[in-house]
Amino acid sequence: MDFVKNPNEFKRQQWLKETLSRLPNGWRLLDAGAGELKNRKYCAHLDYVSQDFCQYKGGEGYDSEGLQLTQWDTSCIDLISDITSIPSQDESFDAILCSEVLEHVPEPTHALDEFTRLLKPGGILIITAPFSSIVHMAPYYYCTGFSKYWYEHHLALRGFEIKELVPNGGWYSLLRQEILRLGSLEYKRRSIIWPVSCAFSLIGVLYFMVCRSRGLENLACFGWHCVARKKSHG
Repeated sequence: MDFVKNPNEFKRQQWLKETLSRLPNGWRLLDAGAGELKNRKYCAHLDYVSQDFCQYKGGEGYDSEGLQLTQWDTSCIDLISDITSIPSQDESFDAILCSEVLEHVPEPTHALDEFTRLLKPGGILIITAPFSSIVHMAPYYYCTGFSKYWYEHHLALRGFEIKELVPNGGWYSLLRQEILRLGSLEYKRRSIIWPVSCAFSLIGVLYFMVCRSRGLENLACFGWHCVARKKSHG
């Protein structure tokens, strides 16, 4: 399966589907930084509300910087606002989803503060964010490296109890992804040695097909998947 689909994306979406399906029917959920509403299809049993700042325009003026998307449609967003100042009342959501968004927030902990305000006591916070990622959607790309220790530290400070904290892939998965990316990047750069880089990528593919190395998530991974519960008052 890893050689057919993007393992980072595939495994993350599988985890989100399973995690969101476990939320009780009728719960009011905020999808913070919802973008093109990729995860709405997993929320048919929920009272779904989307939020996004709706400022990304396909990297206008930053076309050559990082990975850009030529099309990005946020016309169906319910709440258009900064993620650190969402126009909803205190404790108005049973659950909040924030998937692959925090790297695009200048001060990610301020978003956590806002989620804390918006969640009811006993509410569920679902977060995925990259531990290691390349620049994308510039200029709205500010940080990476969200380790399990980041979640443990900052969520505890805000009165959350972590219920699940699992890695997406490991160091070998991350290494494989970047080796496979090498050939296409060199080709796009019109490097005269791009055939050599493609050959190197092919050797990498053969290595991972034979070795099937796994693990070392304590060294690096695509990102961590977190479910946390906001503790009740008192």
